[in-house]
Amino acid sequence: MERLVLDPTGRNRDAETAELFERGPATPVDLLGVRAWAVADPALLEELLKDPRVSKDGLQHWPDFAEVVPTWPLAIWVAARNMFTAHGAEHRRLRRLVGTAFSVRRITAMTGQVEQLTGALLDDLAATPPGTPVDLREHLAYRLPIQVVARLLGLPDALTDSFRTTVDRVFDTTRTTEEAVANLTAFYGMLDELIATKRREPADDMTSLLIAARDTGDGEDAAEGDSGAERDSGTAVNAGASALTEEELRDTLLLVVSAGYETTVNLIDNAIAALLTHPEQLALVRAGKVGWGDVVEEALRRDAPVAHLPLRFAVEDIELPGGVVLRKGDPILASYAAAGRHPSRYGEDGAVFDVTRPVKEHLAFGHGPHFCLGAPLARLEGATALRMLFERFPDLALAPDADLRPVESLISNGHRELPVLLDGVR
Repeated sequence: MERLVLDPTGRNRDAETAELFERGPATPVDLLGVRAWAVADPALLEELLKDPRVSKDGLQHWPDFAEVVPTWPLAIWVAARNMFTAHGAEHRRLRRLVGTAFSVRRITAMTGQVEQLTGALLDDLAATPPGTPVDLREHLAYRLPIQVVARLLGLPDALTDSFRTTVDRVFDTTRTTEEAVANLTAFYGMLDELIATKRREPADDMTSLLIAARDTGDGEDAAEGDSGAERDSGTAVNAGASALTEEELRDTLLLVVSAGYETTVNLIDNAIAALLTHPEQLALVRAGKVGWGDVVEEALRRDAPVAHLPLRFAVEDIELPGGVVLRKGDPILASYAAAGRHPSRYGEDGAVFDVTRPVKEHLAFGHGPHFCLGAPLARLEGATALRMLFERFPDLALAPDADLRPVESLISNGHRELPVLLDGVR
């Protein structure tokens, strides 16, 4: 079968989704020059995401790793050494450390902070002159998650904006290899500065917790934040086994900054856009027929914040339905945006935004051992931002000339701008 070349600008996503549906559960694609199998069928994707024969560790399980990584613009997505690219026992070890910061107790304790941060951002928006368009992606969808991540990691104010810029570039799949390498060098420089600062002045934040694990070999038991799949492994973790290497420390911070920021930006952005372009759905929320949580889940399903997530690898030959065989070492691309609209699970109206949809399950946060640890925090931020925004500005409307262009990425799934009128169209 001829490979489907994925558009790095994200402009052809709907057409690509339709093509993925037509081609079957798995199809060969070109991912910026790398051959991979894109999986868009949600049932098959669920099976592969929890299959121990599928690995996230390209260093161990991708024969082309050494050849591809030096020249591939998306190298950081497979080369970083953290729980995102770990497999088996190594993944469980790293996940337990990070899971401490995302325990139910800690997320619940952040509710007041998220509301406070959202309220302050809405106060700033309220100062906008009447009739003046304002970009909600910039002034709310961006600013709330980056401030939450800054609090979580203890980022100094001077570094927050710089981190935002570098994360945006990590998700930009139109950049050259040279640009990607330069951005990553800058990213690591900021991470080194953050680590040095927290080593001198530790505080009650995730960065200090991870530094303590690195420097002393000590670490809290993060079982509360583990998924069932992790807990069921039966693997005991002691303090010595939980220690981080310096490379793992840096790359774990890189992961938390990136994953905890950009995806939540897209969730808030997409949910606002969906409600403003489907006023009948917003009316259901305002009438109390559904809750803000229902809006969040439907936005996650219909417009997964991550469209395609690189990469997983077949540890051995895997036979799929229809006779397709993933050969040992083959790269696998999780196509979450397409999976969220697949007719096999959501019917022929899978692209329709419907907050009353009876089937609410989706894969926007992944599945299995690598299920996103930050999912409860993202849901909290999304529901809080939506509730407070539409309560504060009941006449909110898209600006008349709004052009909802996609961000230039085949990974990130959101809009470049979200221009609105806070006081409605007059």
